[in-house]
Amino acid sequence: MSRILALTACPSGTAHSVMAAEALKKQAALLGHEIEARVIDPAAGAAAWADDAAIAAADGVVLATDTRVDLGALGSRRMHVTSTASAIRDPAGAIHAALALGGRAEAAAPAVPTHAATPAPAGETAAAPASAVAPAAGPRKRLVAITACPTGIAHTFMAAEALKRQAAAMGHEIAVETQGSVGAKNVLTDEQIAGADAVIIAADTAVDLSRFAGKALYQTDTGSALKKAPAVIEAALATEAPAAIPAARGAAPAARAAGKAQSGKAQSGPYKHLLTGVSYMLPVVVAGGLLIALSFVFGIEAFKEPGTLPAALMQIGGGAAFLLMVPVLSGFIAYSIADRPGLAPGLIGGLLAQQLGAGFLGGIVSGFIAGYSAKLIAEKVRLPEGIQGLMPVLVIPLLATAITGLLMVYVIGAPMKGIMDGLTAWLGGMSSTNAVLLGALLGAMMCFDMGGPVNKAAYAFTVGLLSSSSFGPMAATMAAGMVPPLALALATFIAPRKFVASEIEARQATGVLGLCFISEGAIPYVARDPLRVIPTMMIGGAVTGALSMLFGCTLRAPHGGLFVLLIPGAVGNVAMYLAAIAAGTVVGAVLVAIVKRPAAEVASG
Repeated sequence: MSRILALTACPSGTAHSVMAAEALKKQAALLGHEIEARVIDPAAGAAAWADDAAIAAADGVVLATDTRVDLGALGSRRMHVTSTASAIRDPAGAIHAALALGGRAEAAAPAVPTHAATPAPAGETAAAPASAVAPAAGPRKRLVAITACPTGIAHTFMAAEALKRQAAAMGHEIAVETQGSVGAKNVLTDEQIAGADAVIIAADTAVDLSRFAGKALYQTDTGSALKKAPAVIEAALATEAPAAIPAARGAAPAARAAGKAQSGKAQSGPYKHLLTGVSYMLPVVVAGGLLIALSFVFGIEAFKEPGTLPAALMQIGGGAAFLLMVPVLSGFIAYSIADRPGLAPGLIGGLLAQQLGAGFLGGIVSGFIAGYSAKLIAEKVRLPEGIQGLMPVLVIPLLATAITGLLMVYVIGAPMKGIMDGLTAWLGGMSSTNAVLLGALLGAMMCFDMGGPVNKAAYAFTVGLLSSSSFGPMAATMAAGMVPPLALALATFIAPRKFVASEIEARQATGVLGLCFISEGAIPYVARDPLRVIPTMMIGGAVTGALSMLFGCTLRAPHGGLFVLLIPGAVGNVAMYLAAIAAGTVVGAVLVAIVKRPAAEVASG
């Protein structure tokens, strides 16, 4: 049994500080620890709430604060610092992190400056703040990290920022490479990697680990890095470097083996491989869809005139970009599974799926066949040491391509074509009732977990339908995905007393994120009251999705939010599309304003 000292503070001094204290007390009791939880008034000064006896008796200290705190006597004490929202959502993680940090610093620390808790931008408040922090005692550690998500927009950069802020709070140095939609930024140098004590890979898609062979490597997903940055950093520093692995098989497999030695809650298996393929396919679909839309500016059938600009745009967008869509999806699914040796058979299998009319479903199947066959060959086939180098450039691509191609031509192609033809015919001939039901389902899925697995499943399905010229579901999906941030921003105007100050301050940024089709902007609001906010957002999203399908709205670009309206022809039936988004936003905002409890009432229990 350990003794915990928990100190909580928030700007209002009531709601979140009390909730965080209660959550920590309940969790400590469940874990069998003793805890003294104090709701503190930062303005009163450290002497009013941090006595020497309590500090000395504590095996771990949790400081959950959203405001300025004078550390006073705690200035020389190692502690786990987090936000009240994080303490409410994950009290066990906060307690474990505090106990891992342990006791008093070895050397007397100079007077610790007062830090102000800077309100995090919308979407980032789930991460622990870099405020009110006493740097961690002991040697300063160096970390390197990579963050990546399927779309490379929201979670990639939010997770990177959370890791940076928490590492600084704990007194560590960190360099984070973001593999976003515009390519890798802040690319890690060889010197940074060589000097790192640990590597963090926070990714929802495949990341090349060959650079980190022999390093202590911890893998998790972007959601964990965003919401549980302290625990992720502690786990990475506790990870041991792998034992030496023979180099005969190449650096990349060695790095993968090292990475698998210590991993967090990282997404793995088919879901992660599928998201990797989708993430690489998206830029191809966006470019192709918008170029096709531009060709319609000159007239719906202007592209049929050879030698004209509309014909050239249609050839580039429809003839080239959309031709590559399925092969890229298949190729990078295989790449995620088997690394580079899986890329060639995956691309070829995807092209065969396209030629055979199997569409994106056939591309998904061919990608998994190519990837797992390449992986199996790499693991099972052995060549003499002198010609082992032929494996990745000759043996694996040849055998995996032959296996994939033959299965696609003789086994997979025809059934997948039948399924795609049936799906396309059903979507094209849907009654208004079926269209509304499909739109409502897709809309509710988009609003269920704001960028999580259910959201991405609906998104990936509708992006894949673009290859068969089914543009209605894509419109419903993106419209519904904009609803949560827009509805919650609107709700803060309708019922401000039901939101805390930080939520009201962030509403402008949240609204902008909604307009950009970044559903993750709603996460801070959802984290505070998920049981009331999520169902209301799902209803709002379902209304938007249903109306979009009912009105026959179409969308040729899978991302961009309302800004795709700047491209003529990208959105079909623009007025009704905007009306559907507005209707779902208003419904969601009104419902959440009705069912959400006032902040003061939540604080009083």
